[in-house]
Amino acid sequence: MISEASIAAISNGNIRAISRAITGIENEHPDYLDLLKYLPFNNTPVIGFTGPPGAGKSTLISAILSHLNTLNKRVAVIAVDPSSPFNQGALLGDRLRMNEHYLLPNVFIRSMATRGSLGGLAPKVFEVCDLLKCANFDYIFIETVGVGQSEVEIAALADTTVLVLVPEAGDEIQTIKSGIMEIADVFVLNKSDRNGADIFYRNLVQLAHQTANKDWEIPVLQTIANNKKGIEKLMDAIVAHQQSQHHHEKKIELLVKKAINLITQSRIKDLVPAEIKKSIETEFGENFNLYRFVKKYIPSTK
Repeated sequence: MISEASIAAISNGNIRAISRAITGIENEHPDYLDLLKYLPFNNTPVIGFTGPPGAGKSTLISAILSHLNTLNKRVAVIAVDPSSPFNQGALLGDRLRMNEHYLLPNVFIRSMATRGSLGGLAPKVFEVCDLLKCANFDYIFIETVGVGQSEVEIAALADTTVLVLVPEAGDEIQTIKSGIMEIADVFVLNKSDRNGADIFYRNLVQLAHQTANKDWEIPVLQTIANNKKGIEKLMDAIVAHQQSQHHHEKKIELLVKKAINLITQSRIKDLVPAEIKKSIETEFGENFNLYRFVKKYIPSTK
């Protein structure tokens, strides 16, 4: 899997080489970690799009791709889809909404399955994102499955997190605020031509003002993705955040979270649920103690 030729091909943006490398990462090819060690990473901006199902995240990304294509920008999109219950593969729903961009030479779209992950991201998306950072793209877009209380992993991956909402989410704003609202860098009110949009917009502006700090106040943008309205202003807000002091301070926090994620994945890799179940069945009884049981799986600190 690793050779100077393959690394050069990835660095030059060769789509076939990139696709093969991503497949190797997802399937945990024996050499995939060595490949990541030798890749020359760039500071490619990673933009995360999250929000409730039906907010129009895929349509919004599609509209942004059209805009960036006119500027001759190269963009990679990782669309995280729910897993198929039969083969754990991605259901590919997002690809249908971005199909107009598949033949564009400056756009690379890859679907990844959550494979049971509860955080809105696919298990290997951190490594795939780092691979794409060396592949000569101008932007990397990550679309999560759909907002939920556990879906905050995007904050550990994206340089800028865009929260996409719709007017109908107004009644759910308190629920959303207790989760993903705190990690958003840009608010987008999509489908802003619908009833109730003006009131919800004012509420979002007030919320953004209340949570502002000296470095960044979350901008609130109104878009109609189907008509490609508001797209340029959204990209201006993303670029402004990339250039802000708030973004630079976030970099170290991102690296800490990514390091913890990689270490955690490594430590739990050898834990096989079926084997743990068998051990519990063997040891289970009147005097069974869960904490004594798990202690043998925890490395000693002595």
